[in-house]
Formats: sequence, C-alpha cells, structure tokens
Amino acid sequence: MMASSDVDTRGEGSLFSENPSEMDALCPSPPGPSRPQRNYERIGGRQGTSFCQTLIHLLKGNIGTGLLGLPLAVKNAGLVLGPVSLLCMGCIAIHCMRLLVKCSHHLSAKMSRPSLNYGEAMQYGMENVSWLRRHSLWGKRTVNVFLIITQLGFCCVYFVFLSDNVKQVVEAANATTFNCHVNHTNQTQILVPSFDSRLYMLCFLPAIILLVFTPDLKYLAPLSLVANLVMTASLILIYFYSLTNITYPINLPLVGQLKDYPLFFGTAVFAFEGIGVVLPLENKMQRPQTFIPVLYLGMGIITFLYISLGTIGYMCFGGDIGGSITLNLPNCWTYQAVKLLYCFGIFITFALQFYVPAEILIPPVVARVSERWEKAVDLLLRSVLVVFTCAIAILVPELDLVISLVGSISSSFLALIFPPILQILTFHTEGLSPLVTIKNIIISLIGFIGFVTGTYIAIQEIIERNIKHVEDSTYLVQ
Repeated sequence: MMASSDVDTRGEGSLFSENPSEMDALCPSPPGPSRPQRNYERIGGRQGTSFCQTLIHLLKGNIGTGLLGLPLAVKNAGLVLGPVSLLCMGCIAIHCMRLLVKCSHHLSAKMSRPSLNYGEAMQYGMENVSWLRRHSLWGKRTVNVFLIITQLGFCCVYFVFLSDNVKQVVEAANATTFNCHVNHTNQTQILVPSFDSRLYMLCFLPAIILLVFTPDLKYLAPLSLVANLVMTASLILIYFYSLTNITYPINLPLVGQLKDYPLFFGTAVFAFEGIGVVLPLENKMQRPQTFIPVLYLGMGIITFLYISLGTIGYMCFGGDIGGSITLNLPNCWTYQAVKLLYCFGIFITFALQFYVPAEILIPPVVARVSERWEKAVDLLLRSVLVVFTCAIAILVPELDLVISLVGSISSSFLALIFPPILQILTFHTEGLSPLVTIKNIIISLIGFIGFVTGTYIAIQEIIERNIKHVEDSTYLVQ
C-alpha cells in the first residue's frame, strides 16, 4: 500500500502528479512546509481562508458561462420540467461534493495525510480494494485526465462566448441607442453583418496567448477582482431586464421534447461542475471543520441562481433564447456594455481555468529539457495548448453545443460518476449499508446515461448544423 504512495510522491513528478486549481493560484498557501506537512489545513490555525472568503471562492468557482446558458437548457427541458430537473441536479451535485469531502477526510486520516486532492482521494480509495490496489495510480491519472478535458473544454467555451458576443456588439453598433425599450422583440437585431465568428476567435488568439504567458497568476489577482465585480454587475442587469420584460400570457411548453433533454443534461452538469474546487477550498480553510456549512450555503445560493435565471430568461425570451442569454439583450448601450464587461470577465477567467491543465501537462515536459531552454519550451507549450483550444472552438463554433458536449463528456464523470464510486471504494470494508450502495449506483448510472446520451445528441446536432451551414453557403454562392 505504501509502495504506490512512494511512487506517487517521488516518481510521479510526471504527467499526472498533482492537480492545482485556480484557488491555489489566487489564494496561495502560506510559505513554509509543503502541503502534506501543514497541519492548519486540516485542524485549523491562524492562517488560511475564512468562512466568507471560502464562500466567495466557491461562488466564483461555480458561476461562469454555464449560468448564462441555462435559459436555453430550460427551453430544452420545458418550463416546468427544466426548473425541477435543475433542482434535482443541484441536490445530487451537492450530495456528491459532500461525498468527496467525506471520503477525503477518511482517507487522509487513514494515510496520515493532512489533505488530499481529488486524484489522490481516488488513488487511495482504490488501494482499499485488494484487486484494484495494483492499478490505483490509474485512478489518480483518470481523474486528472477528466480535469484536463474539463478545463480545456471551459477554455473552448470561452473562445466561442467571446467571439459570439463581441461579433454581435460590432454588428449592432450602428443601430445601438440609449433607449433600452426600442427592441420589442427582446432579441438583439443583427443589422450590419461582419465576418464569421471563427475569424473573431483568431483575433482573440494572440491576446489570450499573451495572457497565459503571465508567470504567476497572483499578478492577475487585481484584474480578477475587477472581473468578478463587473460580472456581478452584469448579472444584476441581466436579471433586471429579464424580470421586467416577461410577456403575459406565457405560452411556453411545460415539458420539452425527449430528444432535447440530453442537451439540457449536458448544459446543467456543465454549470454544476464545480467539484474540482471543493477539496482545494476545504484544504485552505482556517477552520476546515466549517466547510460543510459553507458548501451547503454556497451551493444553495448557486442552485437558486441557476434555477431563477434559467426560468426567468426562458420566460422572457421564449423560443428565441440563444446559447447565452447575453445574445438576446437589446440594442442599447447599457446592455451592449453588459456583454463587453462580461466578456472582459471571461477573458481574465480564461487564464485561471487554463492554469490547471497547464500545471499538469507542462512541468513534466520542461523537466526533460536543459535549463537554457526551459522558459522557451514552457511558453511554446502554453501557446500550443491555447491554439489547440482555439482550433476546437473553430471546429465547433456553436456555444450551446460546446457547453453541452463538454458537460456530457467530462463534467458528468467528475461531478456525478466518480464521487459515489469513491464512497463505495472507501467504505466497502466498513459496513456500508446496501441502501447507500444502491443509491450510489443509481447516481453513477444517471451520470453515465447522461454522458452517453448527451454526448451522442450533442455530436449529432453539431454534424447536422455543420451540414446545414455548408448547404446554406453553397446556396448563397449559387
């Protein structure tokens, strides 16, 4: 058992050693011993983040582009089924986060480790099962692979979000007014067509490459604070407009079509996929024993925001709702500014999300080159990863489908499938009740079915839309 642990800490300074997080970057731990030696992270002390700071970071780690795509998700599920499904999804996601924390506590005590990350928890959980012990390192590697896919998927979504919103602002600029009630259709009017959204992505590419060259994310902390403030202000204005422009009577389907429900699942699980920040946040708390109340309060607020904006946005814009609710805001400078401010926030957040896969993938490669080439190789690999995410976004420039695809493929595993399995692995020798085992199997099956159906439908929709775009382009040329 300790043999694999030795390999983990000494020999695996390779591809999948440790999964850092945005919280590690913007809330660095105090100087001193390495994380496994810092007792304050588990038993409390003078250092570490407070209750309120942890709550803010939890909210920040879960609120992004996924929130803005939820009105379309509600449309795919229906006006009644959508909010009910979001509530159920929120309860399951919170429960899985709680399971992850519980398993981490148990395994860290068993392994005499003050704290564990997600990958380490899965590794030590597999070591509890005799026939899995030899392969336990692959548990950690698998979790890290899905973390990489998820974070790079977020970066792809950011490219599409930035291009779609800036493109719309540019095209509507000549008709933008100070009167926010002039657009009675509740949808941004495209008045001066410009070039394709893919070209906007290429325009953003150099700026984003320079952004990820930032040597230490602590330098981005002031910009991150500003980004949080402007995104909060933007959300308040989006809520205000949506609430004040709901038309009555509301003639919207209460239940959507069955074939669209997997798209709802993908978008919803994408929005709720904040499980990657749970253990880093808990490990950095001044009093980790108070993390569970933070988790319940923070995720309760997030679930309320998701349900309310998803429902209100769909009620306001109806069948015309776009992949992001910002794409439906009217042609007035107030709401055009909302789009640009939110884009600024997403632009800064790109570097934070990119930090996780970069810190997993790049150091092992840099360690294999001579010292004089380390910096050049590091910058080259960062550039390659950004170009890769941009290329994926260019291949699939549909915001709603990218969100649903990323959520279905990777977020379903991290948020729904792995935590119940981890509890079974961790406590299977300690009298885990049959009901708990059945419950965990059901949750994992829900996640797996969502993964299969959501991925299939998203890919099918991507192919159909691309075929339609090609046919439309051919028709225009003729």
